[in-house]
Amino acid sequence: MVQKIGHRGAKGYVAENTLESFQKALDLGVDAIELDVHISACGEVVVFHDFTVDRMTNGSGEVHKLTLAQLKNLTVAEAFQIPTLAETFDLIDRKCWINVELKGHGTAEPACRLIEIYVTERGWQYGDFVISSFQKEELERAKAINANIRLATLSQASVEQALEWADELSAYAIHPHFSLLTDDNIAEAKRKGYRINVWTVNHDEDIQRLEAYNIDGIISDFPDRL
Repeated sequence: MVQKIGHRGAKGYVAENTLESFQKALDLGVDAIELDVHISACGEVVVFHDFTVDRMTNGSGEVHKLTLAQLKNLTVAEAFQIPTLAETFDLIDRKCWINVELKGHGTAEPACRLIEIYVTERGWQYGDFVISSFQKEELERAKAINANIRLATLSQASVEQALEWADELSAYAIHPHFSLLTDDNIAEAKRKGYRINVWTVNHDEDIQRLEAYNIDGIISDFPDRL
């Protein structure tokens, strides 16, 4: 059974990477939620996709140059607030597993430390998390910090690149763009023991085609279509 993974929550219905979007994804019965993280100027891990706040908020500037208080004072899509990663974990509360994409530079260490806290102090398990990134150096840092945290290699370029990184990192999964899949590279990934979660799939014809493949999860803005 292919797992339903909500992209930035349920981005097709509620503003991305907000607590309300994550709740919508849970309401739609997702198996997992994918989200993105950056670090604020004061070191807090915040859930946000872009490197600047310009597109999604009523403010401007780079995320990593703004304090948590400044970020919290912004309005996302005229109605919502930027959440911290801890607030997001508390909301999801093990109702599904979480794919934390390391988007901003230097996010590996604080994200891993927070995961460690939730596992060692709050009853979560390492199986509740996957860390993914397009940035190999962030994945390398995550592995060095805590090898118990499952890693996934993201690729928009080629499945071969994702597999190469996965081999080097002893990763758990590869996360290629869905358009890159072929019977051959799927077979190669499966032969190596990797799970395959693809992004971002929103159209019914693509979903139907992909569900015929031997893959494990589909990341979608509309997880109820899966």
